[in-house]
Amino acid sequence: MGLCACRLWQACAVALLASAAPGLGQVIEFRSSGMDYQVLTRRGLTVMCAEMPLKTARYSLVHVAVSNGSEETWQVDTASFAIEYDSGKRVAAVSEQRVIDEFFRTARRSELVKLQAAYEAAVYTNQYIRPNNSYEKRRLSALAIGPKGLKASAAAAAITFVSGKVHPGDSTDGAIFFPVPGRNPGQGKIVAQLGGETFEFLSR
Repeated sequence: MGLCACRLWQACAVALLASAAPGLGQVIEFRSSGMDYQVLTRRGLTVMCAEMPLKTARYSLVHVAVSNGSEETWQVDTASFAIEYDSGKRVAAVSEQRVIDEFFRTARRSELVKLQAAYEAAVYTNQYIRPNNSYEKRRLSALAIGPKGLKASAAAAAITFVSGKVHPGDSTDGAIFFPVPGRNPGQGKIVAQLGGETFEFLSR
């Protein structure tokens, strides 16, 4: 998906923000595919996130989409994301490589199928997400992988958010994995430190 699709995604996001609030810089909320998305823009970088209803035995998932409408290049890493609970507990996101390695070792097909279905439901029915580093490209690449373990890890790679640079006019998305914090951690917030800016979203 090329630059035109990216521009369309940015235009939709900006229109959504403009219609919902008098100015950028505050969190805007909307619902899509049964998930509650929150959107925040800082210095031209728009971050959209929603907690996914599906959890694995070890992880809870947050769908994150990033669009760069600024003139600068941003480094966006999974390590920049964490959930900070009111109890004081902080849970950092797991690197995409660790997720991929775990799926390679376990190759739990039933769990992976559920993850793919939940992720595709989030992406394909959300009119505001049109990343040019698209899940569809990553998914097609995963289909070419052969052995069971490799196929599972490749499919996980298609789902997970990939750390890297987001250049002006570019966008990307993926699932970020957080270790399950245990019982009754309380409410908290999803926090991302990107380019010296702090993006905060309510975690339910």
